[in-house]
Amino acid sequence: MAAGRLPPLSLAPSLPPHTLVMDIAAAATLLESGETLSRLVSAPGALDAAPPGLALTRATTLVSPGQLTQSFHLNLTALALLALIVGLFIVQAALGLALEQRLEMLRTLRALGVSGRTLVTGLALELVLLGVVGALAGIAGGVWLARALLPDVAATLGSLYGAGVGVELRLPWHYWFGGLAVTLGGLLLAGSGVLWRAARLSVLDLGRAQAWRSGYQRQLGRMTLAGAVIAVAGLAVWGWLSRQPAGEGLAAGFVLMAALLLVGALWLPPLLAAALAGLARLARRRPLAQWALADLELQLPRLSLALMALLIALSASLGVNSMVGGFRLTFLEWLDQRLVADLYLDPPAERFAAIHAWLGERPEVVERLVTRHGESTLLAVEAAGAPRLPERPVSLFGLTPGERLTPTWPLLETQRGVDAAWTSLREGGAFINEQLAVAEGIVPGDRLTLATPSGQATLAVAAIYPDYGNPRGEVLMTAAELGRRFSAPPDSIGIVLAPGADDEALGAALGSEFALGRDALRDQGEVKRIATGIFERTFTITRALNALTLAVAALALLASLLAQARERRRRLAPMWALGVPRGQLLGVQLAQLGGAALAVGLVAVPLGIAITWGLVAVINVAAFGWRLPLHLFPGRSP
Repeated sequence: MAAGRLPPLSLAPSLPPHTLVMDIAAAATLLESGETLSRLVSAPGALDAAPPGLALTRATTLVSPGQLTQSFHLNLTALALLALIVGLFIVQAALGLALEQRLEMLRTLRALGVSGRTLVTGLALELVLLGVVGALAGIAGGVWLARALLPDVAATLGSLYGAGVGVELRLPWHYWFGGLAVTLGGLLLAGSGVLWRAARLSVLDLGRAQAWRSGYQRQLGRMTLAGAVIAVAGLAVWGWLSRQPAGEGLAAGFVLMAALLLVGALWLPPLLAAALAGLARLARRRPLAQWALADLELQLPRLSLALMALLIALSASLGVNSMVGGFRLTFLEWLDQRLVADLYLDPPAERFAAIHAWLGERPEVVERLVTRHGESTLLAVEAAGAPRLPERPVSLFGLTPGERLTPTWPLLETQRGVDAAWTSLREGGAFINEQLAVAEGIVPGDRLTLATPSGQATLAVAAIYPDYGNPRGEVLMTAAELGRRFSAPPDSIGIVLAPGADDEALGAALGSEFALGRDALRDQGEVKRIATGIFERTFTITRALNALTLAVAALALLASLLAQARERRRRLAPMWALGVPRGQLLGVQLAQLGGAALAVGLVAVPLGIAITWGLVAVINVAAFGWRLPLHLFPGRSP
């Protein structure tokens, strides 16, 4: 490409990322292509034949983006609710600390004759005012974040499903009022307990900081009991889910995940208090260690809410990251198992037979893996002599079970082993994907009745295979059988080359012999690179919200520590006056904070594993009809 000046540049927010559009004459000059056009894009069905000098390539049938949109909504709604819950914990902790720091002022106002009702009303009005300011700032920040992430989402939807999604954010007025109402409602919910306690305390109690912690032991008992009740309810939900058909119970699955998080959060302070009491008994002969443990136990009422928020955020982060990492690992393995050919060719239907025969004569071509696609209706499922009539549309996929493909193609469940399943497929049987098996309760050995152009066809199910990301049920058979029974046209050819063969020379020969376009032949590495890039962009928002939730939880812990900095200095001063060096006091403080964080992490690890299991075994199956393998990290690196 020769160097040259581009026309004047103007930004167009409606274009996908990394896209440059210019006048065709300027592009031809820049590319030195003269008056030759390399590609024309027309509306579907507008052209019956290609113009002279061009090859017509039909666009592949794209899946509706409806389920993908539901997937994004599902994940984003769950993460948004998680961030809201963490925020409620943070607000409640901050309000409790703020009121405790203002005890002297509250005592003075009550002594001057201000009633408790008036005082609480003023505090509530102050809370609403601060909530409005914070809500508007949060909504503005959310709009900025959405505008920053929307181009990646639009590019992902366009790349995967051809869905036209604009990159300009337009929010109607009710979204703004809805966000403000949710924020204020959550703020009043979080602050109601603090306002209630402030209204019920007497004047003398308001003058003693210890009054805020006098009932903490009773509160720990109530938290333990509440956690036990929620745990029993969660077990009941799990028992109900285990009796439901596979793929049902999405709402119950989210209830189960919420129960896991709440049980972990409610049991964390009692566990910490019990651990501190046990360590204090072991440290009786070490005065400084005993003081440090007693001091940390005294801080626990103030830190408990921040630690609970950190536990929820950390366990959810572990669960989501483990799921995404496992999804990525499974996805890459699945690509390696599926994409076994060196080259993939999409020839025009009218020249398919000629190209197929030509490839068979090439010495460097070892195998030709022909695929076909079609559509049908599942009329009946016969299991153990009891037929069912689902009447649901299904996709049909035909492949060539070659020597390179069969050893790597993944199978989840077979009737009599892998070898017998492939033998059954070659003899006219069928495989079905996991989505169809879950939706209709089909197992290997059942028989399917499908509609064909000439009537009906009955196929025996030999195996179930994973089909990650496909929103539809699919029946797989050999390409020859699909063409014979269902008149499905040929789709593509996977070309397996001999070791050391020149794929570029084969591509050039194909292009010169049959005048194929550049997009007709794709290299395996390029297909994997594009698919991996789309996958990474898909989870951009998930990672961003996950990191944001963790940052907010860490900020809550920092705010709790800063809020009690003045009182901490009063407690540390006597220890310093007794001769404890400042460096040792600093080490004690770091050990206290590090120990609390370590305890939260130790509780978050099994809780995160439970969340991961719930996401892959309950939520994903109920929402999309297929299950991811459970990968625990760092046992396996993504």
